[in-house]
Amino acid sequence: MTRKKQMSETYIIGMILAIVGGFLDAYTYISRGKVFANAQTGNIVLLGVNFAEGEFKEAAFYLLPILAFFVGIIGAEMIKKRHKYNENIHWRQIVIIIEIVTLLIVGFIPSGRFDMLSNILISFVCSLQVESFRKVNGNAYATTMCTGNLRSATEHLYNYKQTKDKRILKNSLQYYGIILFFIVGALIGSLLTHLFFVKAVLFSLIGLIAVFILMFIEEVEVKNNNKKRV
Repeated sequence: MTRKKQMSETYIIGMILAIVGGFLDAYTYISRGKVFANAQTGNIVLLGVNFAEGEFKEAAFYLLPILAFFVGIIGAEMIKKRHKYNENIHWRQIVIIIEIVTLLIVGFIPSGRFDMLSNILISFVCSLQVESFRKVNGNAYATTMCTGNLRSATEHLYNYKQTKDKRILKNSLQYYGIILFFIVGALIGSLLTHLFFVKAVLFSLIGLIAVFILMFIEEVEVKNNNKKRV
């Protein structure tokens, strides 16, 4: 038996988005004030530290990207609710369009005093992406950070050692593969940012445009007997 699976859940989409995620992390670190805009754990810790030290102005510096991430999550869910059954375009493609437009704007924001604005916008983009693309081949994953993927990869590897189940090994290798592509994205992002500085972010649009086009392939066949649009 076969079932239809959304193109958004395929490994090629996960691979491309992981490259984009790694690219953006390298970009913000090198050209936008040595910060990582993809994940918010560090920002949350530094928010607490600055509040404790009475550095309220500095605390605001870390609060704004966190709020942008919050807004992105809410925005992704609103888009999903409104356009989930849209026959003309998949709701995740709408998310990709918003990402493209936002990063296009970032590419023309000067460095220096406007780096905070750029990091806020990239945090917004990353939250849209991490909320909208959450599965590869039925397994939960993230394209803008690696901690959860590393945990899942290693957990599956351990379980394979116990069970010798090749399906579990395959899942483990898929997670490690996503991490590898994230590293590749960071490598590409680093090289291009050193060459083109703030304009380098425009190269990330290539991956997002590819994802947008690929998602016109509405469904792919996989072994099973379920069919559901998510």
